[in-house]
Amino acid sequence: MRTRKSAFSFIAALLILAIIAVGCTPKEETSNNGAANGGNTGETTEAKVFRLNIHSEPSTLDPALMEDNVSGTLATGIYEGLTRKDENGETIPATAEKWETSEDGLTYTFTIRKDAKWSNGDPVTANDYEFSWKRALDPATGSTYAYQFYYIVGAQDYNEGKTTNADAVGIKAIDAQTLEVKLNSPTPYFLSLTSFYVYNPVHQSVKDNEAWAADAATIIGNGPFKMSEWQHNTSIKLVPNENYYDKDQVKFAGVNFTMLADSATELANYETGELDYTGKPTGEIPAEQIPVLKESKKDEFVTKGIASSYYYMFNTEEVPFNNVKVRKALAMAIDRQAIVESVTMAGEVPSFGFVPPGIIGEKEDYRTEVKDDYFTENIDEAKKLLAEGLAELKLAKFPEVTLTFNTSDGHKKIAEAIVEMWRQNLGIVVVAKNEEFSVLLKNRTAMNYQISRAGWGADYNDPMTYMDMFVTGGGQNNTGFASPEYDALIKKAYASGDQKERIAAMAEAEKILMDQMPIMPIYYYSNVYMLKPGFKNIITDYKGDIDYTRGYYEAK
Repeated sequence: MRTRKSAFSFIAALLILAIIAVGCTPKEETSNNGAANGGNTGETTEAKVFRLNIHSEPSTLDPALMEDNVSGTLATGIYEGLTRKDENGETIPATAEKWETSEDGLTYTFTIRKDAKWSNGDPVTANDYEFSWKRALDPATGSTYAYQFYYIVGAQDYNEGKTTNADAVGIKAIDAQTLEVKLNSPTPYFLSLTSFYVYNPVHQSVKDNEAWAADAATIIGNGPFKMSEWQHNTSIKLVPNENYYDKDQVKFAGVNFTMLADSATELANYETGELDYTGKPTGEIPAEQIPVLKESKKDEFVTKGIASSYYYMFNTEEVPFNNVKVRKALAMAIDRQAIVESVTMAGEVPSFGFVPPGIIGEKEDYRTEVKDDYFTENIDEAKKLLAEGLAELKLAKFPEVTLTFNTSDGHKKIAEAIVEMWRQNLGIVVVAKNEEFSVLLKNRTAMNYQISRAGWGADYNDPMTYMDMFVTGGGQNNTGFASPEYDALIKKAYASGDQKERIAAMAEAEKILMDQMPIMPIYYYSNVYMLKPGFKNIITDYKGDIDYTRGYYEAK
């Protein structure tokens, strides 16, 4: 247990007094009736519409451009990769019915199932995957996740414009059913990557319509569901895809997503029967309601630790955050335990590193093998570092800066608590400002911010899903952080097939990241949600993602 100075207990008390309970406004109850249908278990089920909240408009529904949880949640229903995850998080066949791996681990040969079809009835082919993956790599597409293909021969050179020859990339459709992929080095988690949304295929008709991903009528998917309606900033409706190869396992009559930014309204809709699911990862339960609901809704309430990190990022190209001492001072001057106990109240764990628990290391959990004790909370040391940093920048005082967070009651309360801690402990003024999620993402990508709220969930079960984010010029490195030493360690981990060597390199890289502090860890996430009785097989996995595609409702 880490010790904290007595000033923190005073701040914690202030926080508890500052939290204002948000009232719930009931809405009219709506019916959700459906015809009887055969269920997964052999028992009678009803073809219900599953209803949940996604909190905000998806930033995009183009798999090549997705980079957020909201978009990813919708992609789970609309698209499908070569593989997908089962209820245990294991990689299983999806659009690819099988695959072979060469003895050296460098060549994967996928066989696309012959009954795989797009939602318009066209066959899904290996050519669609070659087109889609190379499209994501094309610099003109602007995919921030293109680096996830860098394991493939020639992918990085093509994405970085060092070659314009797409044929040099190791992705090739041998015929309509056979896709060959050549890797630079053995990658133990490559199959897991093929279930990640940036690896999803898109219909080749997208070449003729730049705006295809913004309209339900022009989105052609290959997943269990298809989009029937999109009322922007209001709701999205999915219905079963009659052309899906595994359509007999799709039991819901549809999936309806509302876009409610206010967590109290979301909870009210759940309590009046307008939502079947409330909470993370797609929505939010008001923090002050969690202790009560945990007791009053025991059969519906779920708390689950997940492999995700909540943190703030600094724009290291902006004064005063171009000074590492200033960044460290801000990171050391908050009380994480007070935040998780008095603000979020959902079982989160204070973080002093970046990689969360739940990610595999050499032989067991990475966070068990590599302790996150890179820094401590210490107000006196934070004041000292801040003074030194400002002196080095030749600043008489800390300038007024802005902390941006995406619109959410929870993010707002965390931001207000941290801003107050900085005011009390360091005597500085930071203005907290909310932005719509899509705006926040655009501003972060453009480096148009000073401090920004951020969160990161695992794309696959390996520390690399966190560590390669911050290589120099990386698509997700929106901090300006650059370290040749860090880059070399990530490159070493990429190239090695030895897990012990890989983990050691990534642990050393994480230490550099925390020493330089371009990001400020706050806590490791916990999923808190409620699910109405009768709904079965709604899966939230180790990283917190929700899979509703094989869900069903069991009649009483």
